[in-house]
Amino acid sequence: MNKKELKDFLDEKVLLYNQTSFIQSDPIQIPRLFTTKEDIEIAGFLVATIAWGNRKSIINNGNRLMDMMGNSPFDFIMNYSEKDLEDLSSFVHRTFNGDDLTYFMKALRNIYLKHNGLEAVFALHAEKQSLQMAIHEFKKVFFSIPHLPRTQKHVSDPLKNSAAKRINMYLRWMVRPGNTGVDFGIWNSLSPAQLSCPLDVHSGNVARKLKLLKRKQNDGKALAELDAALRKLDPMDPVKYDFALFGLGAFEKF
Repeated sequence: MNKKELKDFLDEKVLLYNQTSFIQSDPIQIPRLFTTKEDIEIAGFLVATIAWGNRKSIINNGNRLMDMMGNSPFDFIMNYSEKDLEDLSSFVHRTFNGDDLTYFMKALRNIYLKHNGLEAVFALHAEKQSLQMAIHEFKKVFFSIPHLPRTQKHVSDPLKNSAAKRINMYLRWMVRPGNTGVDFGIWNSLSPAQLSCPLDVHSGNVARKLKLLKRKQNDGKALAELDAALRKLDPMDPVKYDFALFGLGAFEKF
């Protein structure tokens, strides 16, 4: 395919998968349970954090986590007691356990009390065409209070050559306009032009087959290469192609 044919093909797949029907099999359904900004962004951040492995397990554990927080994430973050934190100790999703979750509660409270919330932290170091430095700086703020070293592995750092798939997915949810019913578009201080594709096995394999990506590992260098290719197709909204790449890989076995 030449560039125009490739763009037309991918644009068609974006329209196919960027639909509300996509939500029923995707972890984004967890933050979709809520209507207020803070509830959406907290629920989204937590479920994005555990978004690896079996999608059904991610969704089940996401629902369980919301139940443990009384289905009021922001209220829980701001008002939890020590007993409430103890009740979280039984939570496990793969290597993310109750100790990690307890710290996440404390770190999120610190961000809302001392740093004006999640959006403000990510927006502070945003660059014109990238949020990778913003993710790096976010991690520093997130772990700025006492914590177990093991918990740091659950927030990726692009400056350590991570593709940061889960945080880039979370940022897509928060920033891309919600007019198709999938993403939320509730963070107005950032723009879709700054977003990066959530690079995973599906999107990476499809990108290589379409010659959008040469690098074999799904790491930070591969993400930069894929970003550059997608920005040539649509500089204003490059990450919309996540729907096409993921859909082709996960649903069409492309």
